[in-house]
Amino acid sequence: MILDNELKLDYSDVLIRPKRSTLGSRKEVDLNRKFTFANLGEARESSYDYDGVPIMAANMDGVGTMEIIWGWPPPVFVGGSG
Repeated sequence: MILDNELKLDYSDVLIRPKRSTLGSRKEVDLNRKFTFANLGEARESSYDYDGVPIMAANMDGVGTMEIIWGWPPPVFVGGSG
């Protein structure tokens, strides 16, 4: 059996503070980034450059708990039978 003694953080352990911005609007934000991947060229000897918007996925199992679901009001269905 392996015991993991590494520090674990929860949502209540971290504070995310927004950074002050000099932009006038959210429309001015540029999401394009350039990444260089080594050894991913056509012959695997050169680098590959990616220029675009990175897409990230997050594991959302910590925010979809049963307590959150039970806190929502029941759904209201509107419509006819027919």
